[in-house]
Amino acid sequence: MGDHGPVNTKTPAEWAAMNEPVVAVFRASDGAVPGRGPILLLTTIGARSGEPRMMPLNYSRDDDRLVVIGSKGGSPTHPSWYLNLVADPVVTIEVGRERFRARARTAQEPERTRLFDAQVARMPFFDGYRRQVTQREIPVVVFERIPDGPEDAAGPDALDGAA
Repeated sequence: MGDHGPVNTKTPAEWAAMNEPVVAVFRASDGAVPGRGPILLLTTIGARSGEPRMMPLNYSRDDDRLVVIGSKGGSPTHPSWYLNLVADPVVTIEVGRERFRARARTAQEPERTRLFDAQVARMPFFDGYRRQVTQREIPVVVFERIPDGPEDAAGPDALDGAA
């Protein structure tokens, strides 16, 4: 399975060291990262630190929305970026040369399964994560662009499909 092997046990420092070169290649090549599938850069605000946190993530599209899967490489725990979205669903996304604000929400059934299956069709390794992670439901997050303009306030239920 290449870089997408068994259960993930990386520390935050190991994730950062692994992701730093991916971000550098992304920025140097207008978003094209060879061998990594489609990548976006997600910037959240740390739920505990209040500091910006950036993470490169595989994504798929669903019409004009972007979709990511919170697999954390098959880990039994949610990724930190997902916990940050629960606290503040307004994020910054970079795709190719484009950078924009978006609002995140966690997909609910039956949309969740439809979107997960669509991403698995493009990136089959996500199916392995789905099969091996039994301790939690892997979240599927949908990002919808926030129109340019004044700062939008995030509602408390934004990740519960009420955004």
